[in-house]
Amino acid sequence: MQMKDRDIGIITFHCSDNYGAMLQAYGLKKYLNDLGLKADIVRYEPMFMVGRNWWAPYAPTGNFYKSLRYLCWGIRSHRKMGGHFFKRKANMDRFRKKYLVDAGTKKLLFDWQFRKLPYLYYVVGSDQIWNPDITFGLRKVYFGGFESKRKKRVIAYAASLGGSSLPPQYDRQFSELMNGVDVVSVREKEAAFYVRKHSGKKVVSVLDPVFLLEKELWQDVAIPPEREHYILVYSTEDNPELSGYVDLLSQKTGLPVIELKISHEDHDKGYLIDYMAGPEEFLGYIHKADYVVTNSFHTVAFSIIFEKKFMAFLHSSRGERIRNILTVCGLADRIYDKGHISMETNIDWGRVKNKIGKEAEKAGDFLKENISDGRGM
Repeated sequence: MQMKDRDIGIITFHCSDNYGAMLQAYGLKKYLNDLGLKADIVRYEPMFMVGRNWWAPYAPTGNFYKSLRYLCWGIRSHRKMGGHFFKRKANMDRFRKKYLVDAGTKKLLFDWQFRKLPYLYYVVGSDQIWNPDITFGLRKVYFGGFESKRKKRVIAYAASLGGSSLPPQYDRQFSELMNGVDVVSVREKEAAFYVRKHSGKKVVSVLDPVFLLEKELWQDVAIPPEREHYILVYSTEDNPELSGYVDLLSQKTGLPVIELKISHEDHDKGYLIDYMAGPEEFLGYIHKADYVVTNSFHTVAFSIIFEKKFMAFLHSSRGERIRNILTVCGLADRIYDKGHISMETNIDWGRVKNKIGKEAEKAGDFLKENISDGRGM
């Protein structure tokens, strides 16, 4: 397929200082570029997204006292982190400039700035672009709801609600915003029914874009730690059961625990803490770990990609993402419960790779078909 330069604009959470957000953005951009297409990440960086990354974080919750509490918590945590906060931010910015965006490209803060963009096709997603808890309400840009002279088609790729549905108060607005999306795919199968019901469109489920790239491509990006032989922990919420499991695993194996953290906490678990890791270091830690314990979707995803011994705990409110990908891979027994399988139980990685390969091929076909507009590639 022959296309003009700058035909695909990706709208996603690339500006969030979050491992999964940045790596899924890279995965999608890299995949499209490797097809010979010119895909750019649109530098849509509104304050409601970038503000949460500031030393004094900004969160437009709509409730003054709630936003103030978030601000005070952020300042307190960042003060305790000291220089680690700025080093971590520098690592995030380095990855963003190296792999995601051209530093000379203009940042966009408002939807009216999209009018003169040169792209024919817009891919919105993946990530939780339709989760109002993250975007502080539903935002029309993430539904392609903007005017643009050359815009031909808006493709939702692996878009996520954060769960299987949205609260009822968003139903009408969601239905209206979906008019801006031409073709729809979601990341979680459980969300397909809700999206189909409120859009009237055909909806398919596809893999997160990190699975579109082979392991070797991710190894090229990873920066491994100097330390070897350790248990890696990354938890996106406090979970005493997860911590207890890690403690027992460390006692059993005699291995130290390295925990990646993005904020300071008062209690000391006795782990080796890294507050400064960026996406490259995050990949390196997973790639070299002996064991991985997490409730993070993308940590689970890269544990699968790097074929690690891992145990997944479900997040209290966003567990469907982990459950879904492990079911797709035939690894649902890696979800922790009180009668959980031993982490030492062998995984048939050939079988897992075959399952992922089939799903990745389906996801790739979805993108190629809808970007080519039926003309073939």
